[in-house]
Parts: sequence; structure tokens; C-alpha cells
Amino acid sequence: MVDTLPPKRYNAFSDELKRHFDCRVHRISVDAGFTCPNRDGTVGTIGCIFCGGHGSGAAGIRRGLSVAEQIEDGKEVMRRKYKAHKFIAYFQAYSNTYAPVERLRALYDEAMAVSDVVGLIIGTRPDCLPEDVVELLAEYNEKTYFWLELGLQSPLDRTLKAIRRGHDFAAFVDAVRRSKARGLRVCAHVIFGLPVESRGEMLETAAILNGLGIDGVKLHLLHVMEGTELAELYGKGEIRLLDRDEYVGLVCDFLERLDPAISIQRLTGDGARDYLLAPLWSLQKFEVLNAIDGELERRGSFQGCKT
Repeated sequence: MVDTLPPKRYNAFSDELKRHFDCRVHRISVDAGFTCPNRDGTVGTIGCIFCGGHGSGAAGIRRGLSVAEQIEDGKEVMRRKYKAHKFIAYFQAYSNTYAPVERLRALYDEAMAVSDVVGLIIGTRPDCLPEDVVELLAEYNEKTYFWLELGLQSPLDRTLKAIRRGHDFAAFVDAVRRSKARGLRVCAHVIFGLPVESRGEMLETAAILNGLGIDGVKLHLLHVMEGTELAELYGKGEIRLLDRDEYVGLVCDFLERLDPAISIQRLTGDGARDYLLAPLWSLQKFEVLNAIDGELERRGSFQGCKT
């Protein structure tokens, strides 16, 4: 049995894993060598303005190893650091459905064949989900614990254009509807602090996700990494970043407006220390999380209290 901890004021993904598996389960990030249509010339060649050369959110993955080797390597770390018993293979770097079905099946099967792997999480873009790939994902959803993660970032087309995302909001809606029609759990990635959005528009994202029947959400703050176009804009003073108190307040306001059934899988981004330019306060991840917990408690509020 897993340890019992004080309940959160939001629907924490960690609690879902405890209920589902009744033991400590941790994700292990995998880089399977994918690229992205926003980098290979299909949509663009240099990617989103915030994405560095290793793919957004892929810091810490040991490249050069096979999928199975990366998982075995990660298992040792998770067992030592978190006393984990079981593991979920998280295909994280770049667009992990951006390949023919035969290659995807081989890579996913390689991950599932590793001992003590009990599930898959596949991260991708909404414009990388042709019908045959959705059907393949549905197969895995039938036989293992499965989540599909889709990078939305913002529901506003003008924002998506400004960050050079390479798809519109309609593509995200289409991908969600087709995926959920096949029974897939869908987690949406959202970035707070994008340069052309007001606070009210960021908060309105909660109602939009509620209406789409999203199953999970990962929240990120806009952070500036070396070697990105965002870094150039930041260096010129053209980008203003949220401070910690602004971010904490925004997250709490968002949670209050979000359907309480939606799983909260991340509440803050954590860019690689060696490449992060700003905001440096984001490096104190647990302090940020504690501040969010403290603010919800101070308000006496909780996820969904204003829906």
C-alpha cells in the first residue's frame, strides 16, 4: 500500500495513480528520436518560439540509448529517488506520433516489453494524429493504462500564430474529438504568460477545456530557454514574464474555474537549469507548488468551486 498524504484542493494526477495501481508509479521520459512538422519543413523549420533544440520539456533525457535502455536507466533513478515500484513510459520529446504506424508500434512495444512498465503516455501535436495513428493508440488504450498528451498552449489563434505554433485551435478540437470518440484519455498542455494574451483570456481557457471534455491538464509558465527565438525577444525587452505571485494567483483562479473531474498533471514548468534564462524563480519548483497549495487554503477554495 502507498503512503497516505493530506488531500489536495485539486484533482492531483498522483492521487489517480495511487488509486489505480495501489503502489508507487512514476513516469519515465523517453526520447525515441522523433522530429516535428514544425521543424522538418512540413509546417516550418525552426519550431515554436519557446522550443529549444532538444524539444520542449525534454531536458534530462539521456540521448543515444534505445527506448528500452532509457527506461531501464530511468527505473534505477526512480527506484532510488522515489521508491517507485511500477513505471509508465512517457514518450515526451518532440511529436511522438509523427511516424508511420509500423515504426510507432515497434517503439511502443519496445517500451511495454520492459519489466514493470504498466502504461504509456504519448505526447504529440494535434496535427500529428491521422486516423491510422488514432486507431493504433486506441489499441494500446485497450490493453494498458494510457494517456494521450496534446500540446494546445492556447485556444486563441492569434496567440498560436504569434508563437509560430503551426496549427490552429480547430486542429486541437478535431484531434480531441476523434481521440475521445475512441475512448482515449486526453491531457492538454497550456502555457500561461504568452505575450499577446490578457489575464482574462488565460482564465477563459478553463471553460473551453471544460466544454471539450478534456481529461487532464498540464499547466506551464512561459519560461525563456537559451537558443530560442523567445530568448532573443526577451533580450530586447520585448517580452514580459509573470512574477511568482502573479503566476500563483493565476493558477489558483484557473483551478477554481476548471471542472473538478479534470486531472491536474502539472502546475508549473521546470526548464533545464543549465539553459534557463528566466524566470529564475521557477527553479524552486516545490516552493511554487507549496505557494499554490497555500493560496488555495488561504482562500478556502478548491478546483471547480467557481464552475
